[in-house]
Amino acid sequence: TSCWDGWTPASDWQCDMAAAARESVPSTHEERVFVTAQWRLVWWRFKRHRLALPALAVIVCLYLVTVFAETLAIQDPHDQLSRRAFIPPQMIRLWDGWDIGPFVYAIDTQRNPYTLKMEHVQDRTKKYPIAFFVRDPQHEYKLLRLFTTDIHVMGARKEDGSRADLHPLGTDRFGRDMWSRLMYGTRISMSIGLVGVSMSLFLGVLLGGISGYRSGLSDLVIQRLIEFLRSMPTIPLWLSLAAAIPADWSNIRVYFAITIILSIIGWTGLAREVRGRFLVMREEDFVVAARLYGSSELRVIFHHMVPSFLSHLIASTTLAIPAMIIAETSLSFLNLGLRPPTISWGVLLFEAQNIYSVAAAPWLLMPALLVIVVVLSFNFMGDGLRDAADPYSVAR
Repeated sequence: TSCWDGWTPASDWQCDMAAAARESVPSTHEERVFVTAQWRLVWWRFKRHRLALPALAVIVCLYLVTVFAETLAIQDPHDQLSRRAFIPPQMIRLWDGWDIGPFVYAIDTQRNPYTLKMEHVQDRTKKYPIAFFVRDPQHEYKLLRLFTTDIHVMGARKEDGSRADLHPLGTDRFGRDMWSRLMYGTRISMSIGLVGVSMSLFLGVLLGGISGYRSGLSDLVIQRLIEFLRSMPTIPLWLSLAAAIPADWSNIRVYFAITIILSIIGWTGLAREVRGRFLVMREEDFVVAARLYGSSELRVIFHHMVPSFLSHLIASTTLAIPAMIIAETSLSFLNLGLRPPTISWGVLLFEAQNIYSVAAAPWLLMPALLVIVVVLSFNFMGDGLRDAADPYSVAR
């Protein structure tokens, strides 16, 4: 049979080149592995991990919450009203008979004549429809720190158009909406882990790289510093460093101080791993060639040696972020980290650490559930990245 170039017959040379091209295309998965880029191989293997992809989706959603926390919040998280104290989570209903559409029933607050306790009951004679992307002039904010707006993802409205009570996760002892506070708290807790790990990553790669690359006195000093920091008990070290923060500092200064404290403690393990890698790689041909070419030490470390095990650093970073989040939550829970009016998961748990909250208002412990979900998600994603870091290894 003859081959064709469009609508005209092709020459013998063109037919031979087309046949050679078809033969050069990998036909099996094993052949494609050896001609595919490194990052594509990592992605292929990462997708085969059953828990890594759902965990990645959860983490992406939570970081989207950190960006659009004000939009996702129903109302001002600092808005207090005593009559709304300890309202249980409202169930969002999707239909009522033939009427289809999300709504909530009105809340009637009354005092129990026997216990004299304020109780919140549903008034099924009144229902408030839920609208999406509604405006609330009482809660304006700057979207992405650029545009002033008052649009929120959802809200309940009365017949006259005024705002109705909508509390999907209930309220706290001051009547503040827990859904809105949880959205704002997610921003602080998730970002402090990311910023803290970024600083720890820089310190760990820099000091661990210098220690493994230069050896000698530099290695001795850095390793003794690492041993000193690792020998100290973690909790007392956190307490002493956090207690040194002045009480009159602003929320922003306290935030960065806590981030620096966590970074000072968290870089030692990564520095040990980087040092071990550099001790092996510093005699490799590409490192010797870079030194002979006249490259500086920092250029050899960051431009030649670090990229050779970048996938391992990514996996280690994803496993270190939940440790940072737990550390911030622990400090704030002990009232030694972030303090009100700053909102974080640890601050929310600190305000719920009493017997009445656990017994009568268990929804205030929702931040603890989020911490568990985040830690598990980062661990599952880190396991997937760690398995995918070496795509040429034989899968179990």
